[in-house]
Amino acid sequence: MIRVLIADDQALLRGSFRVLVDSEPDLEVVGEASTGAEAVAVAEREQPDVVLMDVRMPGMDGIEATRQIGKASRVLIVTMFDLDAYVYDALRAGASGFLLKDTPPADLLNAIRVVAGGEALLAPTVTRRLIEEFVRMPAPLRVRGLEGITEREREVLVLIAGGLSNLEIAKRLQLSLATVKTHINRLLTKLDARDRAQLVIAAYESGLVVAAR
Repeated sequence: MIRVLIADDQALLRGSFRVLVDSEPDLEVVGEASTGAEAVAVAEREQPDVVLMDVRMPGMDGIEATRQIGKASRVLIVTMFDLDAYVYDALRAGASGFLLKDTPPADLLNAIRVVAGGEALLAPTVTRRLIEEFVRMPAPLRVRGLEGITEREREVLVLIAGGLSNLEIAKRLQLSLATVKTHINRLLTKLDARDRAQLVIAAYESGLVVAAR
């Protein structure tokens, strides 16, 4: 059973999300929150697998709440605002995915399962926005080390940042799918990243991958 926390300042939306999530046999809502601070408190108490997190909430916003929740739960940002800054800030704070509130219900439910399974929900459009944000950002701010990773792991990281799937990486590097997954797991450990989204950020912050201006 995937345990879900819903954080949104609109009671009607929280209720709608609850009905949708609870209608699935493998999903269960274990709590609701109307502010970022409440989301942090409920997440600490209930230890949900996934938090559906709004961005704009009274007091502490969803970005800061995501940062404070840390690795205890995976956060799926669900917002009305399709803005570059939100995408970058949410992923950098530790979010594992980013969806708009007009996402079809079936896609939202699938996103919860994907994120709960340890993958990042990073659509190509979101990846492009993330890259564009790095292009605009002053170079001195993009500093991150890649100490300890092997040359092969660097190759895999570059391809992850390029948006390739595990299967595409395996074909490109002529490796087995199992070997690619092993490299990715090692990258997650060495770079203290929770998922693919944070690996993309690490690739750009380190300067390993540079977005064309």
